[in-house]
Amino acid sequence: MKKRHEQKLVILSMLMVLALNMPLLLLFDSAEPFLGFPIVYIYIFSAWIFSIGTTYLIIKRYYE
Repeated sequence: MKKRHEQKLVILSMLMVLALNMPLLLLFDSAEPFLGFPIVYIYIFSAWIFSIGTTYLIIKRYYE
């Protein structure tokens, strides 16, 4: 794997650690649901899906 792809994956990992850190999660912890789901759940799963999609794009470019 090229060094720049490895660097992108490391940066993505650091961003996910920050995004799923407790102080930032508490910003989205509210009592009101959105579409029947708590907002914190929507935030966690959307960050997770974003991480998977971005990782897929980085890895896909590596194998081309």
